[in-house]
Amino acid sequence: MYAFLTGPGVWIAFTVFIVGLIVRVAFLYGLSLGRDPVLYNHASLAWGSNSIFFWLLPLGSVSLRRQPVFALAAFIFHLTLLGVPIFLAAHNILLEEAWGLAPPSLPDGIADGASIVMIAAGLFLLIRRLARPEVRILTTPMDYAALLLTMAPFVTGVMAYHQWGHYETVMILHFLSAELLLILIPFTKLAHVALFFFTRAFIGFEMGTRRGARTW
Repeated sequence: MYAFLTGPGVWIAFTVFIVGLIVRVAFLYGLSLGRDPVLYNHASLAWGSNSIFFWLLPLGSVSLRRQPVFALAAFIFHLTLLGVPIFLAAHNILLEEAWGLAPPSLPDGIADGASIVMIAAGLFLLIRRLARPEVRILTTPMDYAALLLTMAPFVTGVMAYHQWGHYETVMILHFLSAELLLILIPFTKLAHVALFFFTRAFIGFEMGTRRGARTW
């Protein structure tokens, strides 16, 4: 199983991830043309890019500044979620062996610390969903599962780095959880990894160009 997960499984996961996101974005674009074609008459690079930019900042919007602890935790969660896999030395060694590419890498100790920070931020977000009634009532079992699955590659990665548990089993769980996460992204709310930018831009068009109101 380890050989499959580190070989064909990686290709399958990335193929489903990339193709699935492209298909979903194309489908939603086509849907928007049918439902609200007038929106594109008000497309504005300035309003769209500003809407995206300020919502990417940890305290860049009014709604995020009203809940700064959540905003900072979510920002740290997403920053480490994206940064650690991209700059992890072990990942980049595999990339160099497969493609001859050698991107910059973080020292192992920093990557390990960032992974632990990501897990802590994820636990905070999980506890918040459980503790706050207005959030809990909107949370489905799939939302909990998605959050836990997102954390799973980091938990198993930390376990593998510190050699906690049976190493091969931990590595199987690490690859399995990461590949399952990639496969599920296009078909779940996790697709906001790409849809966020379109959503924020469209809201910027709607509120800014049509009404002259900021979305941040």
